[in-house]
Amino acid sequence: MPSKAIFLDRDDTLIHDHGYINHPSQVELLPCTAQALVEFKNLGYKLVVVSNQSAVARGIVTEEVLAQIHERLKTLLAKENAYLDAIYYCPYHTEGVIEKYRRESDCRKPNPGMLLKAAKDLDIDLNNSWMIGDRPRDIAAGKKADCKTILLENISHTHLNNPETQKSDYKAVNMKEAVNIIKQYQRSNQTTPLHPKAQQEETKNQPQPKPTVEIKTPPAVDTDNNQTNQLLHKILEQLKFNQRANMFDEFSVTRMFAGIAQVVAFFGFALAIYLVTKPTRNINDILLSLSFAIFLQVMALTFYIMNDRK
Repeated sequence: MPSKAIFLDRDDTLIHDHGYINHPSQVELLPCTAQALVEFKNLGYKLVVVSNQSAVARGIVTEEVLAQIHERLKTLLAKENAYLDAIYYCPYHTEGVIEKYRRESDCRKPNPGMLLKAAKDLDIDLNNSWMIGDRPRDIAAGKKADCKTILLENISHTHLNNPETQKSDYKAVNMKEAVNIIKQYQRSNQTTPLHPKAQQEETKNQPQPKPTVEIKTPPAVDTDNNQTNQLLHKILEQLKFNQRANMFDEFSVTRMFAGIAQVVAFFGFALAIYLVTKPTRNINDILLSLSFAIFLQVMALTFYIMNDRK
């Protein structure tokens, strides 16, 4: 009977991305990585890394050194009782300086070649498997292989609005949340599990209501208020992201105070911006609000530093 698997990107999914890693000493596990892999194993999944490694084609690292890097990764995981079933990588790139590797390849994500090869080698049911990664190419490869997908979000990533990442079935702030997503999926699909594509087909077959056309007169645009609302929206998005990320951290009193100070500081900055946009501006109120927000921001940073040093 075919098994199910979780396909994992390597950099910024399992380990910190320091650019092109070219030495085993640069391998550093991300927080909770090993624990998440253990939980995936307990859920009955095989664990397969699928990673683009154009550094080989670019002459930055050799396949021999890459093998040492992956051995270091497996050693660090083994220390925390986490084990991978296989690691697949694609060394090819059309702009490579090493002629042997300078070509297009079906194995390079967003192509699904590595996932398809792993499915054949390890007898994996792709429809019952997942692809987890932090880049559009990871989501695209998972979709092409007919897997369910989870995008690991990073608020600093500029590609979060990429159309490919928007196609991901689920989004998570870290591997802990990814574990919870898959657990919840299994619980809700124990009786009649449906792959996202099957759900889409089922929806298509249902009678669709006729669209209602409603004509509205567009409201007058207030440029200053729109800019303020956009900034406030970004602040709220950052707060929501931080809240989701902090849900999976171990409890810490200093981190709690830091979070409270951070939230109040954000609202202090938002208040200052609001006061600036008012027709009757009071400079003293603006300066007071900014000073208060800066003070709280410094306090929050201090608490975070204290927490990290523990």
